[in-house]
Amino acid sequence: MEFNKDTTIGEILEKAPEKVEILLNAGMHCIGCPASQMETLEEACGVHGIDVEDIVEKLNA
Repeated sequence: MEFNKDTTIGEILEKAPEKVEILLNAGMHCIGCPASQMETLEEACGVHGIDVEDIVEKLNA
């Protein structure tokens, strides 16, 4: 799966659950919240003050 800033948290959890650790390590500890499932990476990173391009790069590595 190719990740980008428009990928939702729900898509990551469904299609690449092994990548969740990257999000947790970045400080996104609310990924289990039902509301976060529809958030894009860009939205979630914005809320947490995280550089979305850094996260996308790590997810695609």
